[in-house]
Parts: sequence; structure tokens; C-alpha cells
Amino acid sequence: MILDDIVAKKRLDLEKSSLQISLTELERKASKMPNTRDFHSSLGDIGLSVIAEVKRSSPSQGMLTKDFDYRKIASTYEQGGASAISVLTEQHFFQGSDLHLTEVKELVSLPVLRKDFIIAERQVVESKAIGADAILLIAGILDSKTLYRLYNLASDYGLHCLFEAHNEDEVKRSFDCGAKIIGINNRNLKTLEIDILTFERLRGHIPSDTLVVAESGIKSIEDAKRMKDAGADAILVGGTLMRAKDPGALIKAFSAP
Repeated sequence: MILDDIVAKKRLDLEKSSLQISLTELERKASKMPNTRDFHSSLGDIGLSVIAEVKRSSPSQGMLTKDFDYRKIASTYEQGGASAISVLTEQHFFQGSDLHLTEVKELVSLPVLRKDFIIAERQVVESKAIGADAILLIAGILDSKTLYRLYNLASDYGLHCLFEAHNEDEVKRSFDCGAKIIGINNRNLKTLEIDILTFERLRGHIPSDTLVVAESGIKSIEDAKRMKDAGADAILVGGTLMRAKDPGALIKAFSAP
């Protein structure tokens, strides 16, 4: 199962990174970083907010672009009216890098989300140290205690959290942790299959004062409108934008009131 493989590899990466740089050094570096940009406030203001994702490839879609100029891509997203930028940093399955996030953050003025498989407190500190403003917490790979612990640590560092859920139990556990932003992933991370009805089924289980992000399977303006009509405050779009001839224009179309 691909998700198990990703998490197992992430655990090995954590062991290696702990030998390369100590947690104390990471904490020192994180403490010197400037205040984070407000990811929460960037979403849901006018029309449909777009979190535009920078990624080279994925297990479900393969290589998305041969010319992966992530700085140019992020700049185009910002010019197109994106509300925030998501950067994939997982290196083995998505060919991402922490450096991609750091350099994108230096280039754009938008909040930057670190998209990765975060399973340990060290990664939260690391996220702050590399310049992230927000992190993804995937309820499907975290038990409730770990989810709560990571959320609290992120809050201590001023990081916002996008909780990701795929079913009613994951929504409930995210809300019980105090989630202020919940993403409903239309992709089943265990099978990689997409069912755009997932968002419509789960939206009603989330209180109206919680920001809700629709993730995965948004391939057209019609899909974006459908998510908005179903109650999405924002959409997170990666592959569709990476393959678009004019991603900036598509972002404008997605976010039109």
C-alpha cells in the first residue's frame, strides 16, 4: 500500500536527519525565523480561495512537468491571484525538497503551506525552520493523541494547520483537536482513487465557523464551482495547475466570485 510505504520511508528519513542536525539546532534555527504569515486569514475572503500547489510529481499522476522551475511556477501562481502556495517537500515519492519551500517563501508574499507527511514533532520544528507558515496534518496517518500534540506544538511556533480528512471519523477527530481549517480530500490515500462526492458527503459534518478546503479531483472550472456550491471556502489544486498552459488565468477563473 503506497501510503504505508511513504510513512515507512518518512520514519527512515527522520532517523537520518536526527544524525545530521540535532533537534536543539533545529529549535535554535526555528526561533530565529520571522513571524509566520497568516494562512487562515488568507482563505475564504472573496469568491473561492485557491491554494496553488507546487509539485514535480506524485504516485497517482507521475511526472507532472519536465521543466520544474518551481520559483517561476510560484510567481505565476501569485500573479494569478492565488491566496496561498502549497509546496510538496516529500522527496522520494513526490520529488520535493525543503529547499523548494524555502526559496518559494523568499520569492512570494503569500502564506506558504508545507505539504508533507508529518508524523513527528521534529518535523513541526523543521517546518518553522525552513520557512513554512502552515503545515498539513493528515488524520489518516495519525492517532488522535499525536494529532493533538502536533497541532499544539505547531501553534506554539505560530504555524497554522490544515487538517486533512477523508471520512467522518477523521473529520470528527480533527474537529476534536480544535482544527480551524479542515481539508476534505476527495482522494482515498490508501487506494489513490478519487471520488469528488466525498467533499459533498462530509461538508455537513463540519461547523460553519471552520474553514473548509476541498482537495484533489478539481480539474475544471465546473469542478471548482461545484465545490464552492457544496460549501468550500477554498480549493487546493496541484496537478491541474501544473499541467495548465496558463495556470495564472485558471486560478483567476477558479476564484471568480
